[in-house]
Amino acid sequence: MTKNPYLLDTSRLLCPMPVIRTQDKIATLKTGDILKVTCTDPGALNDIPAWCRINGHDVIATDEQGDEIFITIKVN
Repeated sequence: MTKNPYLLDTSRLLCPMPVIRTQDKIATLKTGDILKVTCTDPGALNDIPAWCRINGHDVIATDEQGDEIFITIKVN
């Protein structure tokens, strides 16, 4: 059975807040949890995956729909 992902909405926040909010949320999650982050800051498409690489988490999907960016992260 697959767990539903945790959701984090950082829409309308500008750099560095999407990364900081993502970091804070991941700190509350367990290994194997999935977090789906919604952003509107285009910089987050590079910044959040870079933060994940540095901290050992996996970006398993990115998607853009209009002004919104969705980044799905597996917590390690």
